[in-house]
Amino acid sequence: MVTTTSRRTRGARAFAGALLAGLTLFTSAGAAVADDPSASASPADEGADPTEAGTTFRTATALRQGQSGTAQASAGDYLYWVFPADIGQRATVRATVKFPGGEAKRSGSAWQIDVYDGLRRRQACQYGHQTRKAAADASSVELSCVLRTVRSWSEPWANDPLPGSYYVRLTVVNLPADDLGLPFEAEVRADSVDQGGAHHVGGSLAEPLVPRISATAASAAPRASAGEPEDGWASGWWTTRWLWTVGGGVLAALAAVFGYSLTRGRGRPSHVPHGV
Repeated sequence: MVTTTSRRTRGARAFAGALLAGLTLFTSAGAAVADDPSASASPADEGADPTEAGTTFRTATALRQGQSGTAQASAGDYLYWVFPADIGQRATVRATVKFPGGEAKRSGSAWQIDVYDGLRRRQACQYGHQTRKAAADASSVELSCVLRTVRSWSEPWANDPLPGSYYVRLTVVNLPADDLGLPFEAEVRADSVDQGGAHHVGGSLAEPLVPRISATAASAAPRASAGEPEDGWASGWWTTRWLWTVGGGVLAALAAVFGYSLTRGRGRPSHVPHGV
């Protein structure tokens, strides 16, 4: 004969299994979204992509994530773009240098991209091809730089990437003097992947590291063009760690209920009269 305690035990086990399966599916879905590059990349507006680049930090051309910027220049020029990166994003910068008319065959030039944060501190690349030399028969050179994940807060002495504007500088680093001024075309694009709460830390900046804009520049362009994401900066309080905290609390409460059901005993035996 199946006792009430046995039925309760089986019910508690079934409830625990269902809850655990649901939490597993939920966290797996969240991880899949975090690993999808398209989940955090901001789509470009309907307007045309910028076709010019700045020549200094102050005149850097603004890009949104997922938007391509192009420019035509001469070898020896410094080209600058700027894009926003927020908390938990790991940005990847890609640049392509094209040589019209086979100019690379004359120079065998070497090209490099450098990325700086809002404080103009150079940020190291985790991996990628930051510097490349054009082969003798090449018509283009492709460069890439994968940055570290942006943190919400950092110690003053550290060089950690923080939310704000990120500058991309493209230039030639090895070119004979006779080849200075050769024409080339450049294309730059920045995308990011959201790494989730695993890279969040306690604390947050009062404001993102975005350079101040003069009144003339602010009136001539929308605020988003200054390096702010279209949907605004993250507040800093939300993180996927909340999901793990809540899930852990639910599992702990369930384990306590299940343990109590196993240790409470079968109660008063049926043959023992009441009042004894």
